[in-house]
Amino acid sequence: MIAIIDYDAGNIKSVEKALQKLNAEVVITKDANEILNADKVILPGVGAFGDAMANLRKYGLDKVIHQVVEKGTPFLGICLGLQLLFERSDETPGAIGLGILEGEVLRIPDKDNLKIPHMGWNSLHLQNQGRLFKGLSEQSYVYFVHSYYLKAKDEKIVKATTNYSVNIHASVEKGNVFACQFHPEKSSEVGLQILRNFVELE
Repeated sequence: MIAIIDYDAGNIKSVEKALQKLNAEVVITKDANEILNADKVILPGVGAFGDAMANLRKYGLDKVIHQVVEKGTPFLGICLGLQLLFERSDETPGAIGLGILEGEVLRIPDKDNLKIPHMGWNSLHLQNQGRLFKGLSEQSYVYFVHSYYLKAKDEKIVKATTNYSVNIHASVEKGNVFACQFHPEKSSEVGLQILRNFVELE
């Protein structure tokens, strides 16, 4: 069973649909016991960093996420879900993230002819043998929607990068914690393979 954490953020249903395509058993839930007893847990989301952290705290889900990670359950953050795993974001100065991974989330710098938010398909440079990218080729294309980007403190946890005005840490992995800035659920066959790799993790 895969638990998708419901904290009133957008984009949860499309993640559920993509997983159902892979014949995964999925539940969308705020229930701590359901989340803690799941085989795998996903934190998706679209929205503002500060509001999202406030909602996680309101429902007590920040503590539950820490417990899931400490238990060793495979955990996947998607888009805003990646950003929340880190310490802070330019989007909401003063708001403290989950702090499970070290790094910060910065605004994408303005650059001629580049629109922000960054919306669309970008290719990935794969590095450090990420388990989510098994079976995928270098420069595979995935779909992004974001105005803020991750700069992880430890380059060794970065498994994929992309370039849009700046070098963006597009995916990270540390132990049982995985995260993608892009949307695998909206990234066609490449995205389904990434989700399949997560579903099949031992």
